[in-house]
Parts: sequence; structure tokens; C-alpha cells
Amino acid sequence: MNETINTIGEAASQAADDVFLSKTTSFINWIKSFITWENLFKLLGTVFIIFVMWIVFRLIAKAIRKVPEEKLPAQRTAVIIRFLKYIFYIIVVLYVLGLLGINLKAIWGAAGIAGVAIGFAAQTSVSNLISGLFVLTEGSIHVGDTIIVGDVTGIVDEVKLLSIRVHTFDNQMVRIPNSTIINSNLTNNSYHNKRRLTLNVGVDYSTDMKLALETLKKAPELCPTVLKDPAPAVWFDGFADSSINLVVAVWFKPADFLQTKNDLYIAIKKVLDEANISIPFNQLDVMIKK
Repeated sequence: MNETINTIGEAASQAADDVFLSKTTSFINWIKSFITWENLFKLLGTVFIIFVMWIVFRLIAKAIRKVPEEKLPAQRTAVIIRFLKYIFYIIVVLYVLGLLGINLKAIWGAAGIAGVAIGFAAQTSVSNLISGLFVLTEGSIHVGDTIIVGDVTGIVDEVKLLSIRVHTFDNQMVRIPNSTIINSNLTNNSYHNKRRLTLNVGVDYSTDMKLALETLKKAPELCPTVLKDPAPAVWFDGFADSSINLVVAVWFKPADFLQTKNDLYIAIKKVLDEANISIPFNQLDVMIKK
């Protein structure tokens, strides 16, 4: 009985070895059928053509990077180069598929059907992609700008096709979809090279109005980041319940916002104190009847 089982086991093992050897031999022979001088030259030619296309892509990318910043912003340069890279990959893949004899028309047809299906499944991404093209071509946002979108205020770190990334003043990264940029009011505090700051100041009704006006005109002179052109301005803005209201307006570079604001507040308080002009504050009078 044991001899019979051993014989059957040996026969099964031998049969498995024969099948494995047969399959391995067939695979090796199939591989050898491709290793010919003709196929070798084709492979070398393919590698050479792909290398030439890669060199052309690198030269075009290098030429684009040399375009001055004022003519082509950095984020547009990055997007154009990325787009060219995708085109390069597609051309290489199509070229290799063509060499392998694959029917490209069938692939394009399948790609079209798949594209429609993906489009319905990813409408949000497509919307962001199209919006990203508008954001990039419009040129209203640049890396390093301080922007306000909805309740998000931050400095732009990246501008991409699907979204932009900003970091807030407390160093939190926020990703804003491009469709949100297009569909919302965008405030770019860095778009122009000059900004204006206006501060409201109230003085006591007992104050000589001409003196108050001349005194406040001295405040911008104490702020080193305030620009001379356009010149600072001070004007009256109405009579409130407990004060005469004035406005102090100054111009500055966007990068100097915090320093200018702090310096101006300090300067206003300083010149008012020196002129003995008081800033009124709310008071509550309590009367106790006996």
C-alpha cells in the first residue's frame, strides 16, 4: 500500500516538473524570438528618438524659464512647464504603443468614453481645473501675495491648476479650490505696489478744530515707512455724539503694513498729547437719589 502511494506521488511530482519545464522552455523560446538584430536596432532607435524628444523638451523648458518675471510670472512658468511635461509623456507613450502595433484609434475611442464617465464623476475637479486656467491667465494672484478669500486671510505659497495654497498669519496651511476663487470676492492686498491706510480719530468738542487738523498732519511725519508720494492727508469726517471725528490717511508699501499701522497709532497719540488735545471716551454718570 505504501509503495503504491509513493509511486503515485513520484509520478505526480514528475508530471509537475515536466509541465513546469515545458512552460519555462516555451517562455524562454518566446523571449528568444524577440532577441534579434532587427529588434535590437529598433530598440536602440526608439531609445534614441525618446532621448531626442527629451532633449527638445528640456531646451524648451529652459527657454521658458529664461523669460523675464515681468513678462511671465513664476507660477505661469511652472504651469506651462508642467503642461509641456504631460504632453511629452503622452507623446512618448503613444509613440511606444504605435511601435508595438497597438490600434491607437481604439485607444482614443476608449479614452473618449472614459473621459465622459470621469467627467460626470469628477465635476468638481473639472470645475477647479477650468477655474485654475482662468486664475492663472488672469494674473490676479501671485506667489507671495497677501489675499483675502471669504474668511481666509493668508500669504500665497503655490498657485496650481486645481487650487492655491496659502499660509495664514498664525502659520496654518489652507488649500483654497480655484472654483472658490472664481466664485468669490477676492481681495489682493499685494496686487499694487502701494496701499493706503486710514485711521479714524475723535477729539473732544472743546478742541479748536483748526488746531486738531494741523496737529494730526504732523503724525505721518513721525512714521518712517509712510510714503511722501502720494502725500498723507487729514480731513474732518463728521460730528459724532461725543467727539469731532477726523480721518488720517497715509500711503505705504504692502510689506510695511504692520509697522506703518503701529507707528501711526503711536504718532497720533504722541502729537495729540503734546498739543493737549484729548480723545473722548464713553462715560457713565450715575446719580443716587436719597
